[in-house]
Amino acid sequence: VGHTNVVTALAVGPDGTVYTSSFDGEVRAWSGTDGACLRIFSGSFFIALSLAVEGPNGTVYGGGVSGTIGVWSGTDGSRLVDLEGHPGHPVYALAVAVDGTLYSGSSDSTIRLWSNGLHVRTLFGH
Repeated sequence: VGHTNVVTALAVGPDGTVYTSSFDGEVRAWSGTDGACLRIFSGSFFIALSLAVEGPNGTVYGGGVSGTIGVWSGTDGSRLVDLEGHPGHPVYALAVAVDGTLYSGSSDSTIRLWSNGLHVRTLFGH
């Protein structure tokens, strides 16, 4: 059985694993070959509007409707931390650079850069 509501975001990891989020409040990992659900990510109810994955079985990021970025372990699905950078503004865009820097874009018209879980820079006027 898969998500029980609308799928809101998806990302594909370098190994072909497909990651999805839904209005049902779950983030899931799926086999890119047979479609089997590999993992349901733990933690409190979280509606992600954007997803990004860092490396095979790496960190999974979800941009939330409240402006929080949820961070999960790609290996065991545990919730590691929440990044607070766009309070009250949904995070519609996430990307991970080759060097591991996370970029988040929100309805607050900013792009924020994160390194090792820390906010390092804000780009305004976007």
